[in-house]
Amino acid sequence: MARRERNRYIFAPNGKSRREGRHGFRNGVLIFLPLLIAGLLISNFIVSSHVELEKEYLTILNLPEDLEQYSILHLSDLHGAELGERQKAIRTALGTTRYSCVVMTGDMLGDHGEVQPLLDLIALMPAETPKYYIPGDTDGDWLESRAHSTLSIHTEWAEKLMAAGVTILDRPVSETRGKGTIWFVPEELYTLDLDRMGEVYRSQLEEMNRRATALTADDAARSRVLEYQLERLEAIREIRKEFKPTDIQIVLTHTPLTREYVKDMITWGEKEEAFSMRYAGLILAGHYNGGQWRIPFRGAVYVPELGWFPEDSLIRGMSYPEGIPQYISPGLGSDPHYENMPGRIYNPPTLTLITLSRRKLK
Repeated sequence: MARRERNRYIFAPNGKSRREGRHGFRNGVLIFLPLLIAGLLISNFIVSSHVELEKEYLTILNLPEDLEQYSILHLSDLHGAELGERQKAIRTALGTTRYSCVVMTGDMLGDHGEVQPLLDLIALMPAETPKYYIPGDTDGDWLESRAHSTLSIHTEWAEKLMAAGVTILDRPVSETRGKGTIWFVPEELYTLDLDRMGEVYRSQLEEMNRRATALTADDAARSRVLEYQLERLEAIREIRKEFKPTDIQIVLTHTPLTREYVKDMITWGEKEEAFSMRYAGLILAGHYNGGQWRIPFRGAVYVPELGWFPEDSLIRGMSYPEGIPQYISPGLGSDPHYENMPGRIYNPPTLTLITLSRRKLK
């Protein structure tokens, strides 16, 4: 009987060890998990608050010799972010970097139209360096068609950018160096029907003029914009005649162009016309912010228009739709279109310096 009583406790020491082991594992997890989370947060802060300067070298075989080493500082999607006092982090990233021009592919204003962070960024750049801007989908219209305190056709933020030396592109603009000419072209101009749009604007303007005595202040503002648009269309018509097949065309678009779209543009474009996507030397885009939230060594988690874990070639870096180089900026800020995904995770704000050459550069 005594032996049977002893047998009841024969495994007691092992049972106690298991309970202690379970408690030890749980305690270890409770200690390790907060440390892991803290480590991830700290490392993400370091990564995502440090502005990177990415360098790309692009070979264009027909690049005129006078445009050799022409460099473009490409910025996109600031979204009003303040990266240090007066954009100190951007100033640090740029350092003494030199560039031929600056191209901004939209969504640089804040969610409520704040322009000062962008003005602080522009102030970091040499005043004499050409700066080109195309509005993005969150920037809003840069032409003011409502009554306001001045007779200007531009919105307040557009006036401030132009006063800071920025050219808001609504027509092709060129730079010439010796025998080389490089054009900066808003993408939508390749598909713009000048005749049809001219008829639309003239019809609207004529309708306003017929009831001139009853025009409101808003009507007057819209009338000024329509007159400007008609002038712009005629200017574009004349500028297109200046293009030569040997010129370098840099296409600016906020939303990246798909392979199918580029193919259609080339297929349906006039083969005899030099102003054509077929002669594009480079496409510059933004829009996706590099995916906003990224997993190290894996890529973007989710992009609203493309779904889960899209290929990086669709949202950042260099790709070649129909053989035309397209560079998509990883961006600088955080896009509100990424619902429930605020900020940037393992996704450093990025500037890009693109250098053009006839030769393969290292």
